[in-house]
Amino acid sequence: MFRDRLDAAERLARRLEALHGQHPLVLAIPRGGVPMGRLLADELEGDLDVVLVRKIGAPGNPEYAIGAVGEEGQVQLEETARHAGEAALSREIETQRALIAERRRRYTPVRAPLDPRGRVVVVVDDGSATGATMAMALACLRPRGPARLIAAIGAAPPDTLARLEALADEVVCLTCSPTFAAVGQFFADFGQVDDDEVMRLLGTEHG
Repeated sequence: MFRDRLDAAERLARRLEALHGQHPLVLAIPRGGVPMGRLLADELEGDLDVVLVRKIGAPGNPEYAIGAVGEEGQVQLEETARHAGEAALSREIETQRALIAERRRRYTPVRAPLDPRGRVVVVVDDGSATGATMAMALACLRPRGPARLIAAIGAAPPDTLARLEALADEVVCLTCSPTFAAVGQFFADFGQVDDDEVMRLLGTEHG
């Protein structure tokens, strides 16, 4: 159990301390990953940016990911997506694409996108249930030529961890639980992070 996201980020920073001196690029998955990314970037003396991906929620159960969307329009669907009606699935994909575009418009004035090419890249999130959004983030970043691609997460179930290990050069996961039900079960404080907080953190250097 973590006190909050910053507690988890401090533990991840200790696990990633070998990156000191490599000026890593920490890419947080909004919004919950951004407070963690800010702390990681500061502790590892790197840069913070976001990687904009969104899960595709199941019809009637939006918290359950049946796929994910990337910023350039990429779509990855889980096997469970076959149960969703085609029209509902299309609407959800377009909704998430529009949200990504709106976030980029809001975030760019405080943090222009940083190029991952040739850099050690750490993709961070508070946790990963199905792995859909983290897998999409890794898939979007790999063609952009990072020198090393690391996934850093607070908690995940074993099957998700195995999935991510096939996509990243390294996965650092603090808690891998076979009784995983939701990311929030591992945090005493799992409050929402709003866009104003995200923009404040993106605009803060070593703060």
